[in-house]
Amino acid sequence: MDEAGARAGIVAGALELERLGLNHGSAGNLSLRTGEFAFVTPSGVPARELVPEQIARMRIGDAGGAFGGPLPPSSEWRFHLDLYAARGDVGAVVHMHSTYATTLATLRRAIPAVHYMIAAFGGPTVPCVGYASYGTPELSALVVEGLKDRDGALLANHGAIVTGSDMRKALWRAVELEALAQVYYLGALAGEPVVLPDDEIWRTVERFKNYGPRSDA
Repeated sequence: MDEAGARAGIVAGALELERLGLNHGSAGNLSLRTGEFAFVTPSGVPARELVPEQIARMRIGDAGGAFGGPLPPSSEWRFHLDLYAARGDVGAVVHMHSTYATTLATLRRAIPAVHYMIAAFGGPTVPCVGYASYGTPELSALVVEGLKDRDGALLANHGAIVTGSDMRKALWRAVELEALAQVYYLGALAGEPVVLPDDEIWRTVERFKNYGPRSDA
């Protein structure tokens, strides 16, 4: 993907998150990797006002926060860059403040395998990482650790984050994570949800390796 495609893809992704009710206003942030650069949503711009020229360009591996563009990147730029540096398979990152995922994050409760779709995140749980102030190196370290072998995590008292090989896959996981969080929350209100065994989920993880939206579709 070239720079123009990355910028357009981020604007489209931000609008889709708002349309789906997974973010609102200027909450959350998105990024895409293109070569040695990451393109990150700017700080404080609502999705409906965002245009491609406002997306900040940042060099992966640069811990100083230098950027190209008319507006500074999201205050959460650090965990975007650190995830790309840590995981070469990640091409897109979506951070959201969706209702049910954030509710579980305030409870500091990981999502267990109450549905086989949890396999879309790489294992039998979606972890909830610890709390640190937004935009800090401490939060970034928690995020990178939580996503070392997963493609989604809750951020304690904050929200959720998902990854994908491209924006389509990251947005798909954003939808699936919020759906899982809602099912788990409502199931826990009604009783004690039955958790699927780990071996069943690991088998499903293998089957899911080619599951989800295709980049060539």
